[in-house]
Amino acid sequence: MAMFERYLSIWVALAIAAGVILGLAAPGVATALAGLEYASVNLVVALLIWAMIYPMMVAVDFASIRDIGKKPKGLIITVVVNWLVKPFTMAALALLFFDYLYSGWIGEDDAQQYIAGLILLGAAPCTAMVFVWSQLTKGDPAYTLVQVSVNDLIMIVAFAPIVALLLGVTDIVVPWETLLLSVVLYVAFPLLAGWMTRRAIISRSADDTQAVDRFTARLKPFSILGLLATVVLLFAFQAETIVSRPVLIVLIAIPIIIQSYGIFAIAYAATWAWRVPHNIAAPCALIGTSNFFELAVAVAIGLFGLSSGAALATVVGVLVEVPVMLSLVALANRSRNRFAA
Repeated sequence: MAMFERYLSIWVALAIAAGVILGLAAPGVATALAGLEYASVNLVVALLIWAMIYPMMVAVDFASIRDIGKKPKGLIITVVVNWLVKPFTMAALALLFFDYLYSGWIGEDDAQQYIAGLILLGAAPCTAMVFVWSQLTKGDPAYTLVQVSVNDLIMIVAFAPIVALLLGVTDIVVPWETLLLSVVLYVAFPLLAGWMTRRAIISRSADDTQAVDRFTARLKPFSILGLLATVVLLFAFQAETIVSRPVLIVLIAIPIIIQSYGIFAIAYAATWAWRVPHNIAAPCALIGTSNFFELAVAVAIGLFGLSSGAALATVVGVLVEVPVMLSLVALANRSRNRFAA
C-alpha cells in the first residue's frame, strides 16, 4: 500500500472521472444510491465514511484523553479559527466574488443565492472526514476525537445564530435529525466499535501497542478504498450538474478553494508559531478547512429549496473538498519536520 498511498491523488482523479462517467452512463443507479438517505444523510456514503473512520477509532487510547487538558493549544486554535474566523471570512469572500467580481456574469438574485450557500458552508466545520485526514497525516487519534467532539458541541449552539447573523434572516431551522444522526454515525458508533475492538485486541496480546498497530495497519487499505468509493459516489450523484453547468461550478468553486487554503494557512501557521506538535497541528488545521456538507446542504434545501442556487453552492463545496483536502494532507506531511517534536 505504500506506493498506492504515494500516488493517492492520481487514484482520486481516476475516481472523480469514474464517478462522472457512472452518473452519466447509469443515471438510474446514481439516483437510486442517492435516494438511500435519511435526514439528508446518505446511508451508503455514511457506511463508507464509517469504514474510513473505524481504524482510527481503534487507535484511540482512552487513557490519554484525560491528559488532553494539559495540552490546550490545539483546542484553542481549533475553536478560534472554526468559529471566530472561518464563517466571517467565507461570507466576506462570497460577497467579494458574487457582488463585485462576478457582477457582470451572474444576476443579482442568483448571486444572493450562491452567497447564502457559501455562508452555510463556512458556518459548518467538518465532523466525519476529519478523522480520515487526521489518519493520513498520522495525527493523534485521541486529540482529534476531542477536537471534533468540542466542535460538535459548539455547533449545536452556535451554527444557527451565526447563519442567522450572516444571512440576515431569523427563521433558521436547524435540521436536528441531520446534525444528531451525523454525530451518532460518524463519532459515536465508530468510537464504540473501536473501543470494543481495542479491548479485545489488548486482552489477547502481551504487547498492547504493537498489536493495535498491526491490526490498524491491516485495515488501512480498506480505509483508502472507502475514500475512493466515496469520491466515486459523490461525483456520480452530481455528474449531470458538473457536465451541464461547468463554468458556473468553477465560478462557485474559486472562493471555496481560496477559503480552504486560507483557513488552513491561518491555523497551520498559528500551530507552528505556538509550537504545537505536528500530530496535533495537522488535524487542527484540517478541521476548519473541511466542511460538514450534510448539514450545509440540508439547511440550504430547507431554507431555499432543492433547485436553489444556495443548494447548488453547498454541493460544489462537496465536489471540491476531497481534492483540496488531499493536497493539504500532502502539504502537511511534507512539512512535518518543521514542527516541534
